[in-house]
Amino acid sequence: MTREEIQLRILRLLQDNPRLSQRDLAAELGVSVGSTHYCLRALVNKGWVKASNFAKSTRKTRYLYQLTPSGITHKAALTRRFLQRKREEYRAIQTEIAELEQELRQQ
Repeated sequence: MTREEIQLRILRLLQDNPRLSQRDLAAELGVSVGSTHYCLRALVNKGWVKASNFAKSTRKTRYLYQLTPSGITHKAALTRRFLQRKREEYRAIQTEIAELEQELRQQ
């Protein structure tokens, strides 16, 4: 998974559930908590995600992660690039399948 794919998945997950913990995000992404923390910190530092403590939480390590307006814009750009890349991969696979089928018919 590329850095952009991880960022996109984090942004999508947080948009759906801003109360996810870093441990929950790591489990959903299939990466370590440390990698998740690193990526999440980068998103916060870029201003795409806002992290704030739960007001009523007794554990001040729990955060609410909200996408900022620039985060929503960035998520849309990442989604467009991801979709374009997947469409190109799909076309390449279709071409490869057609070539393999042609090869089988010739044998």
